Amino acid sequence: MSEPAAELNDADERHDAHLNDLEDGSGCTEIWEHLSERREEADE
Repeated sequence: MSEPAAELNDADERHDAHLNDLEDGSGCTEIWEHLSERREEADE
């Protein structure tokens, strides 16, 4: 069984830390846009 999120001390250790900037309730489109923007910034 996986660890509950509350037991992880550092947000960087979380497998979903790359989504921290998203608002609660974001849907597929917002997530896709967010990830695309991150990729573009990484390419620059």
